[in-house]
Amino acid sequence: MAQATWPGRGPDPGGIAAIVTLITDFGTSDAYVGEVKGVLLHRCPDATLVDVTHDIEPGDVESASRVLGRVWERFPPGTVHLVVVDPGVGGDRRAVALRHGDRWFVGPDNGLISLAVESVPAEVRLLDPDSLGLSPASVTFHGRDLFAPAAAWLAAGGASEQLGSPLSPDDLVRLDLPAPERLGTAVRGHVTQVDRFGNLITDIPGGWVSPTALVEVGGEEVSGLRTHYAAAGPGELLALVGSAGMLEIAVRNGSAAERLSAGRGDRVSVRTHRD
Repeated sequence: MAQATWPGRGPDPGGIAAIVTLITDFGTSDAYVGEVKGVLLHRCPDATLVDVTHDIEPGDVESASRVLGRVWERFPPGTVHLVVVDPGVGGDRRAVALRHGDRWFVGPDNGLISLAVESVPAEVRLLDPDSLGLSPASVTFHGRDLFAPAAAWLAAGGASEQLGSPLSPDDLVRLDLPAPERLGTAVRGHVTQVDRFGNLITDIPGGWVSPTALVEVGGEEVSGLRTHYAAAGPGELLALVGSAGMLEIAVRNGSAAERLSAGRGDRVSVRTHRD
């Protein structure tokens, strides 16, 4: 494959510049995020860069996937999602770009993207540094030396064929995680995230839970769903359907995680309210 000639791209005819979102576990105390952004802007100067988060716990692929799953459709068509939580960097894991409809996802093939986006990708490309005309990538920083250039290529309007050879979607790595279960009128699920407010976000869809259900987690039971946090009294434990459409357990003006000594992976049970 011939080496790439980098395209130039300003705003599209609609006046909207290319958008690249970033989800990483790099944190902000080091220069890593700045280096990645420098590469993106060097290769696609008109890109709009959006920091979704850089505070994923180091190597926490599952959390990164859940963040991506929550936000990717909020961005307009044409967005490139750059996701780098890559504990296998330098090993034999593959580097990929995936197209779902009219959005691209660039990152390691470690199950992160495949878990976040449930549909089968319309196109998958293995990233090839040689075809993009890149210098040898640092074995410890593919985010800067491989993923960022590939994301910039797509954001600048480059042809996907130049990224590398195609890969069958069936060959992508997929994470094998426990899923919520319906057991008659009962539901069993898990805490998937503790947010910065101490709310326990579960994998149970809100549509699976009746407004009068009993929700049990951490040895305590919550009766019925509230419509919003302020519907409970200060310090009161409550359950509700959160902004992601999933069942949450919270404490008004407090932390459910601390109150219940609960965290990610803990079991959540829901059953029909007793008469």
